[in-house]
Amino acid sequence: MKNVDYELVIIGGGPAGLTAGLYAARGGLNVILIEKIVPGGQVIITDWIENYPGFPEGISGLDLVQKMTEQVKRFDLNIENNEVVSVDFSEPVKKITLNDKTITCHTIIIATGASPKKLGVPGEDIFYGKGISSCATCDGPFFKDRVVAAVGGGDTAVQESLFLTKFVKKVYLIHRRDKLRAEAILQKRALANEKIEMIWDSVLTDISGLTNVENITVQNVKTGDKTKRSVDGCFIWVGTIPNTKFLADSVKLDENGFIIAGLDAETSVAGVFAAGDVRNTPLRQIATAVGDGAIAAISAENYIENV
Repeated sequence: MKNVDYELVIIGGGPAGLTAGLYAARGGLNVILIEKIVPGGQVIITDWIENYPGFPEGISGLDLVQKMTEQVKRFDLNIENNEVVSVDFSEPVKKITLNDKTITCHTIIIATGASPKKLGVPGEDIFYGKGISSCATCDGPFFKDRVVAAVGGGDTAVQESLFLTKFVKKVYLIHRRDKLRAEAILQKRALANEKIEMIWDSVLTDISGLTNVENITVQNVKTGDKTKRSVDGCFIWVGTIPNTKFLADSVKLDENGFIIAGLDAETSVAGVFAAGDVRNTPLRQIATAVGDGAIAAISAENYIENV
């Protein structure tokens, strides 16, 4: 076995990465977890989680991440704040280039998650952070007693719109179809909430204002009619894009850029595994990310034993 810095490197510190780290550290592997910012990923900005087992009353995203982090630290998991710039998987010994150094390892788990997708409409980039947001938990309190728009129809869009109603006077929830995609219980809550006004069969086409968001233009996809509405902010939840830019062409991706991985979490490169939202999976939830992380860690351990 060739000398390496680590047996296993985990890239990403969300639920998938932390779970993989827990299994690997507890299993006695020489492992390091690389996280660009702070452990938690998208979970850390999630207001309230009701569908993760073990918390019958629910738990905030921040609290759940803190508990996960405390647990991995019990097993002395090495967590380093750094950014992966590029990777080289051309040899059995993998190389990972960070901001300030290059490290080597036998096996890697990629758990870098995904980021909110943008609409690509006029004004979106100009006003991002000036009235446009993808985090109700972060920015909802800034819109107390104001009117905001929200775009999307999935679980995140509906759940975050419900959270906004704690602060705002009204939420215009814009969805391109005539019914929501969110789970039934969330739909029921949203449709019963007097502060949420649904704008069906519509898309957001323009965002305007002087220094901050003041107006949006909404177009009905069936009639083509356009309507201008005055709002103080706009929240966008229309899906995610995988955080895979640093991989270049090192592993196979699907048509949407997500990593293709098998049931054992292994990618197209032997010894390289993918877990959580970054991989091609039919469901992106905390529970599935945790399961992925456990599978990836055990698969990585098996790989190391046979190197």
